[in-house]
Amino acid sequence: MSENEKLVEVQHLQQYFPAGGRGKHKKFVQAVDDVSFFINKGETLGLVGESGCGKTTVGRTLLRLYEPTDGKIIYDGKVIFDKENKVAVNMLPFRRKMQMVFQDPYASLDPRMTIGDIVGEPIDIHHLAANKAERREKIISLLERVGLNSEHANRYPHEFSGGQRQRVGIARALAVDPEVIALDVSIQAQVVNMFEDLQKELGLTYLFIAHDLSVVRHISNRIGVMYLGKLVELADSFELIAHSVHPYTRSLISAIPEADPKTARAAKRIPLEGDVPSPLNPPSGCRFRTRCPYADEQCANECPQLKEVSPGHFAACHHLDKVAD
Repeated sequence: MSENEKLVEVQHLQQYFPAGGRGKHKKFVQAVDDVSFFINKGETLGLVGESGCGKTTVGRTLLRLYEPTDGKIIYDGKVIFDKENKVAVNMLPFRRKMQMVFQDPYASLDPRMTIGDIVGEPIDIHHLAANKAERREKIISLLERVGLNSEHANRYPHEFSGGQRQRVGIARALAVDPEVIALDVSIQAQVVNMFEDLQKELGLTYLFIAHDLSVVRHISNRIGVMYLGKLVELADSFELIAHSVHPYTRSLISAIPEADPKTARAAKRIPLEGDVPSPLNPPSGCRFRTRCPYADEQCANECPQLKEVSPGHFAACHHLDKVAD
């Protein structure tokens, strides 16, 4: 794989949020800790994990909606953030290239603005229409592209269903002709098909953030699995589902519902014991160790690093040999 195929790359990304205390007693929510990955142009990278694992924060930090605590972000070969070298470029030109569709379609839409103005706002900010007629034409075209129509432009967010509001958010993201979209959404089958059609038509690159692995595996080229702020496994979509090696990933996969009753009866569920620890005070060493059946003293003392277990397949675990058995 050549370097120029990488459109987006993050290296050792870290996002800590202050949570009270002062001086040496100051506390932080360790939402994202030492996460590295890349996304090739035109591909979809899925990011999955339980609620609170940090996947949404990764998406927002990647777009610098949150200013990173540490790490490096590279877009199309240009460093847009590098904590070590004190690089933090003006993001306005990159807002046209990198957009996000937010998880809560109601909270992300201004209730005082019409749908037309919500979709038209990025057009105004980036001066993408020469006059009001062209602006109106662009707005209607965007609404129709996501399955809405011209009549919806004069309505307000509260007049729409959740699914329709989600489509408004997608239209708004598409308004600036982006190259990358971070999708933090819970979506239905028809919306998945729409995303795939848009990707083919516009050459889009996606970071697809979700907790539903059964949906993610169908839309993603590769999948990254997060647990408590850490990336624990990353592989090709088929490879991850068929040959996962991390105990957490295996548990997630075992929970995917099977449509065939015979297959469902034969499938072995791998339950997880206990609750997810707090990101305010994560376990030492491997963060998964408090729920892992293979954990030992090494897991308590050393944080496992992502290592390549087969071409393009990475996992962070001290005991992959035991898991394989």
